[in-house]
Amino acid sequence: MNMSNHIASTSEKEAGQTSSDAVTSLRGTWMSVLAKSDPDDLIRAWDDLEDKPKWRWLRKPETGLVMVRGRAGGTGAPFNLGEITVTRCAVVTEGGENGADQSYTGQGYLAGRNRRHAELAALFDALLQNSERRPALEDAVIKPLAARLEARRHQASAKSAATKVDFFTLVRGED
Repeated sequence: MNMSNHIASTSEKEAGQTSSDAVTSLRGTWMSVLAKSDPDDLIRAWDDLEDKPKWRWLRKPETGLVMVRGRAGGTGAPFNLGEITVTRCAVVTEGGENGADQSYTGQGYLAGRNRRHAELAALFDALLQNSERRPALEDAVIKPLAARLEARRHQASAKSAATKVDFFTLVRGED
């Protein structure tokens, strides 16, 4: 199932219910989309957002290293593959006047060194946690980003499929 379909099916399941499990599943999907998307697309989406919330830093963007682990064949014993650079960030949106609106904490965690990308990922994560704003943001931001990621993945797959070589063995007879 591609990301766009997962977002749509999870949104449909969540409609009418406030299950934290459904929101958690959906949040993992949109955080993945935000982290893997082109930073320029996130900047455009933020610039197009009409009612930007007031927000503050919980953790300013910071870059570090994490160890990546792998498993031989996907099921073997784990081994250290190497380190990758990651950038993380945390923000909190501020509630409205007199505390009328709830505050939301957003996290941005992505591969690479782009601090602005991590900041925007955290801001969109916080905004998407608001159930009133989520449907509009999913339609305007997450679904188009997921479609671009899927197209990019499909393009890369088609490019590598063009270089595929099939090997086969001929049997010469019984010995």
